[in-house]
Amino acid sequence: MLDPISALTDAFTSLLFGKVETTRLPVRTSTGQAQAVYLPTAAPGLGDSGVIIGREVYSGKGYIYDPFQLYGQQLPAPHWLVLGESGNGKSALEKTYVLRQLRFRDRQVVVLDAQGEDGVGEWNLIAQQLGITPIRLDPMSALDGGIKLNPLDPSITTTGQLALLRTIIEVAMGRGLDERSGFALKVAHAHAVGSVTERQPILTDIVERLRHPAEVSAESMNVDIDDVRAWGLDVALVLDRLVDGDLRGMFDGPTTAGIDLDAPLIVFDLSHIDRNSIAMPILMAIVGVWLEHTWIRPDRVKRIFLVEEAWHIINSPFVAQLFQRLLKFGRRLGLSFVAVVHHLSDVVDGAAAKEAAAILKMASTRTVYAQKADEARATGRVLGLPRWAVEIIPTLTPGIAVWDVNGNVQVVKHLITEAERPLVYTDRAMTEASNTMERTEAEVALEKQLADDAVA
Repeated sequence: MLDPISALTDAFTSLLFGKVETTRLPVRTSTGQAQAVYLPTAAPGLGDSGVIIGREVYSGKGYIYDPFQLYGQQLPAPHWLVLGESGNGKSALEKTYVLRQLRFRDRQVVVLDAQGEDGVGEWNLIAQQLGITPIRLDPMSALDGGIKLNPLDPSITTTGQLALLRTIIEVAMGRGLDERSGFALKVAHAHAVGSVTERQPILTDIVERLRHPAEVSAESMNVDIDDVRAWGLDVALVLDRLVDGDLRGMFDGPTTAGIDLDAPLIVFDLSHIDRNSIAMPILMAIVGVWLEHTWIRPDRVKRIFLVEEAWHIINSPFVAQLFQRLLKFGRRLGLSFVAVVHHLSDVVDGAAAKEAAAILKMASTRTVYAQKADEARATGRVLGLPRWAVEIIPTLTPGIAVWDVNGNVQVVKHLITEAERPLVYTDRAMTEASNTMERTEAEVALEKQLADDAVA
């Protein structure tokens, strides 16, 4: 009990300054006992079902991610954007992610492999390990019995064929088709498909019809036959590049028999194609439509479509529109689109800014590896990343990335098992990133767990 003087002092102090906080004696305890008194806190994870990616840097927890498990609950769309400069671990992440996804029975993956060394794509080792032969698209080998993909394959609907032909031409010309050229292409396609019955129609048939249009096509529009021929001249010149130009051999014949669309992994090796030429977006368009009509099926299989150097898609308005439709269509049939891009500025400041924004909006998962400070700030603005995440992106070391899964932002270190290392690191990748990734004892233990049950 307080003496009268102390009680009077407390009453006066409370009147002036409010009630004084109760003073408590300090608690003296051990570190072990304090763990139960002051519980540690960490941001919630994404659940415990799916593929183990690695561990969260700040909490040390295992980081598990699977767009098919999260779709509809924490993800509005299963699509994924991977960003970062070369040498920081993007390639290693993609490969281990695919290998771990394939541990599930209901998974299937298509990879557009646009990079390579020693004459093969960088996914060649993984394909060999799984007993799969990559579909190598190469103009030179195609002339000697190599792989061919037919844009007029009967497995593609006639509407799809015509849309694909228009996209090829618009990409090559860098502008949309006018009404007259579009009409000439439409009647040439209809005549070629309708008149060739003993074999698959091919691009040569379209070029022939454009050069020598049928009288009935002119009569149907009450125009002169010479006008129809003139309208289709530019179209014929563009398609002739696929028939008798620098891209000949790959698309001017029936689709090569024996392509196994039921294999767990399908690799399109585009490493022999100049990545900076107009050929790359044309290839992307043809492969994308061909897969849409021949690969994606309502059979409850969860499919992953991974595209290296994806700015070739997002930076072309016509190809971007095609893939935008594919993404919307694929969500109903269990398709996760994974786009790998070095710099976001490659696409948001390009010719297809509007289409790029639409595709980026559909990517509910964004993984960002190290970038320069200016690039990180620009990326943060476009993707809406929190300020703290933007500030640490330039400081990230190889193998560590900022993950934004529909607003759940974590810093994650990707872990690779000893069994995966020989498949994941090509010689070039080793010089870029792998030697700088040091492993702690905890990481080695987690790697052992991954080796035992990567998808447990």
